[in-house]
Amino acid sequence: MKNILLAVTGLSPQVITETLYALHQSGQAVDEIHVISTRSGKEKVYAGLIGGNNSHFFRYLEEYGFQKNSIRFGYENVHVITDENGNEIADILSAYDNERLLSKCLELAFQFTIKKDTTVFFSIAGGRKTMSACLTLAAQLYGRPQDRLYHVLVSPEFENNHDFFYPPKKSRQIELQDNQGHPYFKETRFAQVSLINIPFVSIRNQLSSDHLKEPKDPGTLMISLIKEEDPVLTVNLISRKITYKTMELDMMPSQMALYAFFAMQKKQCPKEAEKCNGCHECFMDTAEILANNELILKQYKKLCGSRPIEEMSDSGIIGLTAENYRSLRSKVNKSISGAFGLYASKDFQITSMGTKPDTRYGILMDKVRLEIVI
Repeated sequence: MKNILLAVTGLSPQVITETLYALHQSGQAVDEIHVISTRSGKEKVYAGLIGGNNSHFFRYLEEYGFQKNSIRFGYENVHVITDENGNEIADILSAYDNERLLSKCLELAFQFTIKKDTTVFFSIAGGRKTMSACLTLAAQLYGRPQDRLYHVLVSPEFENNHDFFYPPKKSRQIELQDNQGHPYFKETRFAQVSLINIPFVSIRNQLSSDHLKEPKDPGTLMISLIKEEDPVLTVNLISRKITYKTMELDMMPSQMALYAFFAMQKKQCPKEAEKCNGCHECFMDTAEILANNELILKQYKKLCGSRPIEEMSDSGIIGLTAENYRSLRSKVNKSISGAFGLYASKDFQITSMGTKPDTRYGILMDKVRLEIVI
């Protein structure tokens, strides 16, 4: 059985050696270490842990009697979060950054749990709180009975100290700082490093085999657990929410106004059939959509409530153009797929049919499964 340590880390790479030390002290072997980090975090790991034979990771191995190559941990084991163009993200500062972080956590969790002869130690001790949350979610979605979720607690005065990477076998003095920032010295033998096993509920055994063929987004996995025949999508214009299989999405007024317009077009289709069966009669081209800008704007004003019209931007839905429409539609679809998953939401996103210049837009879902609350 191969034991893999999968950890998140930010600008304090010592959390990796602290976790490794704690695992070894508890009798757990580690065969590979994989780290999820940002570009800035990667540089810290390279410089502090694995950049040369005298770096802290190799010092730890030598000091505690491990062969240099006994644990696989090289540059290729540091997995940097990137944007959709492959550019490394420097820090987690936005919802988009967090989305890419979650995708990386899910990808690696899936990759390391797909083989039966592995045990994964998910370490959430490092990085920003959102990094810990994303890796925890990945463990809950893909973790197996043999996998573990760990946090590491270090004595407060030693935590994040740039000179402390693990308790050395031979105690030494290092410089610390008190609460007022005044320096003082303390022996490393006083440092406590504790491994905390965090219980987690895994949903892996409730996922179908189709959902375990490749990594899926959280929305798709969560929706798959809710068994319901012909579920209804509710567009609630009072609460500005879209609800599907008990899951909810809060929408911005501009997004809700555009989506409600398409939902109403679907519901008002004169055809009597319950099933749409590939019918696209309610679909419209861009010119038709722009011609209905007053209807969309009317709904937008209702959603904005008492907010004065002069305070609203005239560069978006108020002055709707072909370019604005494409941008707003993209935002609507991204919000929906993020909330309900790519697989489920394909039926109720604003879909395009046909090729330019004859592209038409609408919602594929059968109108009997669409409910609008006004």
